[in-house]
Amino acid sequence: MTNNRIAKICVLAAGIATVPAISFAGSTAKESKEIKQVIEKCKESCITGDIGLNVVSQYISRGVIYENQGSILQPYADLYAKIYEGEGFLNKASINLGVWSSFHSRKDTGFGQIGEHGSTTRAWYETDFSAGVALTFAKNFTFTPSYYIFTSPNDAFETFQGLNLKLAYDDTDLLGAFALHPYVQVLFELENKIGTGVDEGVYYEIGIAPSHAFGPITVTVPITLGLGSNKCYVNTEGGDETYGFFSAGVTASYNLPFVPECYGTWTVSAGYTYYNLGAGTDYIYSDVVGGTIRDDKQNEHVFQGGLQVSF
Repeated sequence: MTNNRIAKICVLAAGIATVPAISFAGSTAKESKEIKQVIEKCKESCITGDIGLNVVSQYISRGVIYENQGSILQPYADLYAKIYEGEGFLNKASINLGVWSSFHSRKDTGFGQIGEHGSTTRAWYETDFSAGVALTFAKNFTFTPSYYIFTSPNDAFETFQGLNLKLAYDDTDLLGAFALHPYVQVLFELENKIGTGVDEGVYYEIGIAPSHAFGPITVTVPITLGLGSNKCYVNTEGGDETYGFFSAGVTASYNLPFVPECYGTWTVSAGYTYYNLGAGTDYIYSDVVGGTIRDDKQNEHVFQGGLQVSF
């Protein structure tokens, strides 16, 4: 339900509540003020979310190339439920739930790990689930612990489980339009892998995502550094590697003005990302593992487009 629709329902309810007051001469300004306050409070929903679809030229996650051929469609949905808002040290708290998938027309990861050829889910490479809590404190800091479960409907990989801890800082008050929106996060591999190693390790990510509006178009420039320890990444000899990848990109997004507000905010986007892949991402493509989808290039380029509906 959109915020706009909720507001209309609240206005109707408040209007019904005022009928007895209109019938009596004893109706006071105080009562009218209280009704107005109720209406204003109802305008903001405690539950928000988004759904969307991205189309990418390559599926690269944390420096590992999972597909670079055919059509790659990646739908997703997120739900956010506000559970607290105040003026103290803790400013806001919400529960976050998400689901994300990747469908590949090639129906082959290049690792020879997909299950039965007759499977009806051969194109359904991956579905991820996440659940977490976002805690905003000291006004500009947000700490988000999340639990991740990554599954493969076509049996391309074993189910992964991990704990992710993210700390983001909103530096808009300091830099205004030049804010960098920096963040750091740590992902602990609890069961199976998201990196290239053979043991559960730890993944680290540092990034910024400055953005600026040029009229109706918003341009964002995400820059990311991915690192690992405890054999999250290993080289072709099986040795521990710290450097995973570096990426830098640009995304332009545009809100569709002709879509009625009651249907949410519709946004189209297009972007490009450059990747520099370290030696720690090579192992999964070595003769030991048998991967075939990547050559020996360390530089990769990804193009993408998408549609998102926020409510």
